[in-house]
Amino acid sequence: QLQACGGGVVQAGGSLRLSCAASGTILSINVMSWYRQAPGKQRELVAGIASSSAPNYADSVKGRFIISRDNAKNTVHLQMNSLKPEDTAVYYCYANIFSNMGLRDYWGQGTLVTVSS
Repeated sequence: QLQACGGGVVQAGGSLRLSCAASGTILSINVMSWYRQAPGKQRELVAGIASSSAPNYADSVKGRFIISRDNAKNTVHLQMNSLKPEDTAVYYCYANIFSNMGLRDYWGQGTLVTVSS
């Protein structure tokens, strides 16, 4: 399973760091990503990082957000800088994990980020 944390309320221009940890009998993790869903909008990809590739970012967060992963700890982080009110959303971590249960997609429970103007 995936457990996310780090959301909260921050003023515009501020920073937050989200973290997500995968647990269980994990053999390998392919992609780890962060998605977000704002009220009334569809869920969108924010940033993703594969096991041996460079990260990719949505255009709206390029230059402000940094995704990183710790393969030894099966964790993924999202450092969010220069936050804007339009970044307000529930953020979900995602991972494609190969475990003793096979290859599956997993989602975290979501963590709310609120950016006030």
